Amino acid sequence: MADRERGLTRPSGRVFVARSHVMDGDEVRRALVRIAHEIVERNRGLQDVVVIGLQTGGVWLAERLVAILREIEGTAVPFGTIDVAFYRDDIGLRPVLPEEVTDLPFDITGRTVVLVDDVLFTGRTVRAALEAFAARGRAGVVQLAVMVDRGHRELPIRPDFVGKNLPTRRDELVDVTEKGVTIGDLLTTDKERGVR
Repeated sequence: MADRERGLTRPSGRVFVARSHVMDGDEVRRALVRIAHEIVERNRGLQDVVVIGLQTGGVWLAERLVAILREIEGTAVPFGTIDVAFYRDDIGLRPVLPEEVTDLPFDITGRTVVLVDDVLFTGRTVRAALEAFAARGRAGVVQLAVMVDRGHRELPIRPDFVGKNLPTRRDELVDVTEKGVTIGDLLTTDKERGVR
């Protein structure tokens, strides 16, 4: 669960309760190294490759990925961030979260964009990212890298690079951090239910 969403759970009276730890920090790191090698192999190097992290959960993963790519190939890969809050198709169905930083200090036109997010679920965030890109140029290719693919797609979107396929129930939450991947539930506190 991204930092913004995690931050909003407490004031609403709901808290994330971890139920199962499915990857530790070392496994997350190894998955990122594997994904980096797959990116280099698929693109036959890093020429014209840029990496963009989706706010907020994909940003730290993208930063780590760029550092690993630099170690592998000895070249710096352009890095940016994008917030898709105002491109989502569920505005009005859920609260619009405060806008995070979009920083794309390069032209994406004709480039290979590796879009990075922590969890792929319905595919709607990725759809919003594609719309946000269209407003900034026409990428040559867009590839999707995610740490966790949890299924339940509502749109025909498929990741190119996956750290872990993790089947879940629709009502479960998946939290991805540097310390690992955890499955849990968002529970209502006694205070929210009016219990003393």
